[in-house]
Amino acid sequence: MILERGALLNSRYRIVEILGQGGMGSVYRAVDENLGVDVAVKDNMFSSENYARQFRREAILLANLRHPNLPRVTDHFIIDGQGQYLVMDYIEGEDLRQRMERVGVLSEEEVCLIGAAVCDALSYLGSRKPPIIHRDIKPGNVKITPQGQIFLVDFGLAKTLVGSQATTTGARAMTPGYSPPEQYGTARTDQRSDVFSLGATLYAALTGFTPEDALARAMGQAELTPTRKYNPRVPRRMASLIERAIEVKPEDRYQSADEFKTALLSVSSVARKRDGKYSVEPPPEGEKPLPHENALLPPESQLRLVSPVEKTPSLLPISASIEEPEQPKVTASARKGKKRAGCSVYALLLISLLAAVSLLIYRFDPGMPARAYVLYWPTLSVILPDSAKVIGLPGSVSDTPTSTPTLPQPAATATLPLILASSVSPGLNPSRTPEPTITPTNTPTPLPTPMGGGAGEIAFVSNLSGNYQIYTINLDGTARRQITDIPEGACQPDWSPDGERLVFVSPCDSINDYYPGSAMYIVNADGEGLLPLPTMPGGDYDPKWSPDGNKIAFTSLRNSGRPQLYILELDDYSVTPISEKYLTDFQPSWSPDGVQIVFISTRKLGQHVWVMDADGKNPQQFTRKNNGILNFRPSWSPDGKNIIFTQYVSEGSVPRVLIAPVNFENYSEYRVSNLPMRDAVYSPDGYWIAFEGWSAGGSHNIYIMSATGAGLTAVTDDQTYDFDPVWRRTP
Repeated sequence: MILERGALLNSRYRIVEILGQGGMGSVYRAVDENLGVDVAVKDNMFSSENYARQFRREAILLANLRHPNLPRVTDHFIIDGQGQYLVMDYIEGEDLRQRMERVGVLSEEEVCLIGAAVCDALSYLGSRKPPIIHRDIKPGNVKITPQGQIFLVDFGLAKTLVGSQATTTGARAMTPGYSPPEQYGTARTDQRSDVFSLGATLYAALTGFTPEDALARAMGQAELTPTRKYNPRVPRRMASLIERAIEVKPEDRYQSADEFKTALLSVSSVARKRDGKYSVEPPPEGEKPLPHENALLPPESQLRLVSPVEKTPSLLPISASIEEPEQPKVTASARKGKKRAGCSVYALLLISLLAAVSLLIYRFDPGMPARAYVLYWPTLSVILPDSAKVIGLPGSVSDTPTSTPTLPQPAATATLPLILASSVSPGLNPSRTPEPTITPTNTPTPLPTPMGGGAGEIAFVSNLSGNYQIYTINLDGTARRQITDIPEGACQPDWSPDGERLVFVSPCDSINDYYPGSAMYIVNADGEGLLPLPTMPGGDYDPKWSPDGNKIAFTSLRNSGRPQLYILELDDYSVTPISEKYLTDFQPSWSPDGVQIVFISTRKLGQHVWVMDADGKNPQQFTRKNNGILNFRPSWSPDGKNIIFTQYVSEGSVPRVLIAPVNFENYSEYRVSNLPMRDAVYSPDGYWIAFEGWSAGGSHNIYIMSATGAGLTAVTDDQTYDFDPVWRRTP
């Protein structure tokens, strides 16, 4: 259940903003109205009676923690039918990931100071009765305050050890590179697991690279890249102790946090200090850390509280008109929102007027809306008040492009539909209060693309049958058909250029971007003719068919255990690597002419979109922003002029979809919509996109909208997990 800004939780905690959202739940910044202090509120998606009892027991244990490097847990409660909540101190400042983005690799002294402080926290947790293990240590969970103090935060996955058995909740953190191998399965985790995660975090701080995944290393599919290979300035003794901390076998690591701390201090000039006395250089005064996803939205664009009994759960709304909550004694953003509320009515009237004019123009000149959009939107985005910019069009919020993106030009006989708010599917309500709409007379609502054939069909993945399988469906939600029936699951489908076959990967028993042990298969569009493609130990995934139908680009862990890109020739099944050794590249996608490949790489600090020739030559970084931003799933528009991709502004934030014109000299981007969405792909005509979105109730479904953010429509609408959409191609 997503909480809106201004909502009063448990008659005490006023929600200010959402700090992050993931599969386990959400984290909010709130104000404790009884005490007048900021707090962090973490909810949890698990609601079974068993888990509720365990949540209460563990919350009480956490509430008794008192350590200078740990935030205090001050409250916990369960609201029947709504959720379970943990209230902690809100720690201001930057996290370690943001610090690494800001300064690059850290000095050995700073790494020792951070490591010693976190070790103190872990030693304290281990001394509790029963002991507590954190199980999710990574750069994003190490905070540095404006005073330089170091905190280990986020206890959403912390576990207590009773005897030799850890309590279980059905949830384990599995962050590739930072999680030890025992955390991937049912093996026992203990303090040595936290030592591993801390060692991996310090490895990243020293080198700027995430270490190779522990599970791949345990399976002999990867080897750890030595610390000094990335950063030769690291002293040998320091490199050696870091690498010992991240040994695959727990018995080969330091056996306790205190032992790890002693080793760190022995190779540095840092003196042993009392708990809480280790500190580092604070962030520059006045420099704010990267804002969270929802902090980018205007105050009027608040999140909505959706009841689980609501029959038609909505995506997070983007309404510019809301009920004014009781005025909290809190933030400037809340006061600013109140000032802007008066502009909302004028904004809606202006939008309605523009819609009416557009409708009249469209009836006489169907091609005019696209031309007008290209010519005049940059001007309108300046004229319109901020409260009018939450409609999800380019230029809204903080994503105004510095150069106008190029839209596909329609053929002489083609028309570009102008879909009004009244045509949005009732299953998705992007507005909390009804907006004035104009109902055209004798003008049917145009369909997104011609129904039937390739343009009107989408392949996607769903757990409708109990595990993940590939389905196809028409754009109007009819003719859903299961294509695969593989016990290990199937996902990541991609159509052949003629629309007759699908390539996909299996096994697929989890939702992530990393598939160790998977292989690629081809199947006919009717589900017949399953053909396994040659593979090697490691894992092959992210398959993308070339425009000529003769090759498949894919990601593989086959050599070093590090994700890298390869090309498979379908005529003789030969495989050619196109990534350079020691680089981490994944998620390739072909340009429409087959000359270039767009992909994701961590070859420079951050996770960026890159473009290179199809043979691996001439790589160029495409996206520019840093500061912890993570980019995923890039693909080209059919005309090759734009690249669409998913972006997380920080780890755990709500994803957004951006479109950027292919212009390396003058990079710009704009956000398609304020809705939570990811993995968007273009329709064959380039006017529409399909994507994975989710409602506040938790179900993930497939949606379509125009490339400019209008005409939002649900293609699937059920309580399942639907993802990986891909539009059927036409010859």
